[in-house]
Amino acid sequence: MIGPLLRVAASAAAARSLRSAAQEALNRALLTVGAAFAIGISAICLSFSAYALIERQLDPASASAIVGAFWGMVGLGYFVAARRRRN
Repeated sequence: MIGPLLRVAASAAAARSLRSAAQEALNRALLTVGAAFAIGISAICLSFSAYALIERQLDPASASAIVGAFWGMVGLGYFVAARRRRN
């Protein structure tokens, strides 16, 4: 009589723990997607504002080259950091 009751209680506790872990993983994934989206939008806004500011002093091609070089350096820094993290 006690065995089946203990199994029911254990399975209910395991299911509750599993649901809690799944909910936490979903929340973490949604926060990561939201943060990535916010970083992407802010990078676009930063690029456009930097381009407009630099374009006032230089011609449009030079402004594009400067903004592109900046993002190229950011990308290069990311790949260097990712390589160091893997090794």
